[in-house]
Amino acid sequence: MQPTQERILPLLPLRGILIFPYMVIHLDVGREKSVQAIEEAMLKERAIFLATQKDAQNDDPTEEDIYSVGAVAEVKQLLKLPGGTIRVLVEGIARAKIKEYTSHTPYFVVKIEQYDETETKNAQVEALMRNLVSQFEQYVKLSKKIPPETVVTVINIEEPGRLADIVASHLTLRIEDKQAILEAVDTVPRLEKLCAIMARELEIVELERKINVRVRKQMEKTQKEYYLREQIKAIQRELGEKEDRIAEGEELREKIEQAKLPKEVEEKALKELERLEKMPPMAAEGTVVRNYLDWLLALPWSKGTRDRLDINKAQQILNADHYGLDLVKERILEYLAIRKLAKKMKGPIICFVGPPGVGKTSLGRSIARALERKFVRLSLGGVRDEAEIRGHRRTYVGAMPGRILQGMKTAGSKNPVFLLDEVDKMSMDFRGDPSSALLEVLDPEQNFSFSDHYIEAPYDLSNVMFITTANVQQNIPRPLQDRMEIIYIPGYTEEEKVQIAIRHLVPKQIKEHGLNNKMIQIPEKAVRRIIREYTRESGVRNLERNIASLCRKAAKQIVAGKTKLVRVNAQKLEQFLGKPRFRYGTAELEDQVGIATGLAWTEVGGETLQVEVSTYKGTGKLTLTGKLGDVMKESAQASYSYVRSRAAELGIKQNMFEKYDLHIHVPEGAIPKDGPSAGITMATALASALTGRQIRHDLAMTGEITLRGRVLPIGGVKEKVLAAHRAGIKTVLLPMDNSKDTEEIPANVKKQLELVLVDHMDEVLNVALRETKIASRTAVIEPPPEVTPEITYGPVVETEGGPELPNENNYS
Repeated sequence: MQPTQERILPLLPLRGILIFPYMVIHLDVGREKSVQAIEEAMLKERAIFLATQKDAQNDDPTEEDIYSVGAVAEVKQLLKLPGGTIRVLVEGIARAKIKEYTSHTPYFVVKIEQYDETETKNAQVEALMRNLVSQFEQYVKLSKKIPPETVVTVINIEEPGRLADIVASHLTLRIEDKQAILEAVDTVPRLEKLCAIMARELEIVELERKINVRVRKQMEKTQKEYYLREQIKAIQRELGEKEDRIAEGEELREKIEQAKLPKEVEEKALKELERLEKMPPMAAEGTVVRNYLDWLLALPWSKGTRDRLDINKAQQILNADHYGLDLVKERILEYLAIRKLAKKMKGPIICFVGPPGVGKTSLGRSIARALERKFVRLSLGGVRDEAEIRGHRRTYVGAMPGRILQGMKTAGSKNPVFLLDEVDKMSMDFRGDPSSALLEVLDPEQNFSFSDHYIEAPYDLSNVMFITTANVQQNIPRPLQDRMEIIYIPGYTEEEKVQIAIRHLVPKQIKEHGLNNKMIQIPEKAVRRIIREYTRESGVRNLERNIASLCRKAAKQIVAGKTKLVRVNAQKLEQFLGKPRFRYGTAELEDQVGIATGLAWTEVGGETLQVEVSTYKGTGKLTLTGKLGDVMKESAQASYSYVRSRAAELGIKQNMFEKYDLHIHVPEGAIPKDGPSAGITMATALASALTGRQIRHDLAMTGEITLRGRVLPIGGVKEKVLAAHRAGIKTVLLPMDNSKDTEEIPANVKKQLELVLVDHMDEVLNVALRETKIASRTAVIEPPPEVTPEITYGPVVETEGGPELPNENNYS
């Protein structure tokens, strides 16, 4: 389009607005230059040039701050307002472009080139006009910002340039976009540019509409739910039903909002609450849903306690509660140190394995006290149903969560110390295997999303410190052992028992029986005699029972008025506790032939084991009695074969094995015994019986024997040595390969015992047998010649009904 004329007009810079041709609008003019430009225009044909500033905040624009293309307008009306402001009504006439600025003061005067619309219609223009009108109609429908009457006006416009300008003037566009349309002097480019802008605006308006619809729907849903609830309340009031049910629903809803449940659990709870509110009051299902919601809200999903990470304070608490147990205390302090350095740490799973009465359960309580955590104890003894761990489905009558989540509810904290007691006493039947269900509980890689059949939502157990206890490690399923850190707690030495009794047991029993130190006195010598002559155990339970018995008898005398103070010294113990139950000192009072003292390991710690061998006239048979297991029988046969192979070196006549029967017996025949560690003991007893040499009565031994006389290592060294110490043994023979295990033996026990490490059976016999021979007390009767020796087993072994041990290592 070519310029039609040149004109010199005053310039009015516009801020934040743009004028198109055919556009009528009110303007408030306040700047001094602008007011003077308006006044000048009123004097000259009422014509003025309107151009937009690039920056609306600029109060004193220069040539560079004003767009060069604008609109020539006619001032239709002028109204002076208070404060010097002028309101003018202007109408755009035509596009124009600034050629030059002829004056800057007192107002801008510019020389412009004016463009008049002379474009004729063709097919392209017609198509663009129809597209533009269609887009504008759609825009008006969606935006709701433009009156529908405007569409009628726009449809009736025939001139393409005027149509583009009027549509652009009604759109809410940025100044840059409007300026680009204004600068499009030719009609076709102007229509194309406007169509592109309209397409973009339609997408934006469509998105806005969708967002508004979504928000409105959400608001409508909330309002609808509120309205319906109010209707339900009104209906229930009309029916005469109690308002308690309504209040109950609101109360539960409020509790769910305040409980800080995980998102998934909160959605499930709200869904169940909606079901509950829709149910009739007398529906049986209502009780099930209500119980389920109560359990969801009772569990500590986000509530926890803060750990006390003061290592010194924790050490004081552990030392105050328990004497000894250095390894266990060290492990707990290590855990605290790591927690202090690493804020996020998965709870460890510790398993305390040891004899009864050594303080495994009470140690768990002390750990909880040291950490300032809640303590929960769950006994697994006799549990044989998987549902005990995982809970029952809600379809069952009386269904409840498993005992794990019950314990979490009891604790009221998501990070308690959780003691799983007697983990080796679980069993299984047709109802499932509870030990397999425990795998998910104790596996740090799984327990962050523990699934209970009743709750049916993942519960995080990763912050719980699990502690398990067991008497026998072998009875714990292997997959379960792999998830735990095994810490073995051995039996106590005599000195440790004395300290535990004086520091803990005596004050505890005196307090529990309502006494005080002015009523009863139990000195150390009396405690030591109780340990030696009235108890023989790895732990201190029987010791505590005897102390409790003393307190009861003292209380009886005090209440009867016989005395005000009871002194229990070592000499008076028999008056209170009766005759001593055990003989303290030597296991045997004198050296004997054919009786050797062995050492055994049992569930309750170490024990001494007597092996007796007798010879008598016979046909070369070997009889074994004493409820022996298969492994122990094989050890007896190996011992017999070794002694027979070494007959010449030991001074045994070969025909002794053909003329005499041998009987090996291990007393306490009602108790099953098994394991290879009595091998050297049996060989020593056999050698003694056949040679007539006595065995040292103050000596005990343990070790497996081979046919060639080698002594192989065994387990449970510490417990066996402690048993020997309790029995008053002076010398203990151990396999050479067990030398590393002697480091675990307490120093005070080592001082009182002589530990001899042996590698071969010859060394054992050199230490164990006396040099002098004792004449056999058995009469020798010549047996028939050429009788083949055979081995038989005594009737005790074949008797049925004895409780077989669950594995072959109880007596190892």
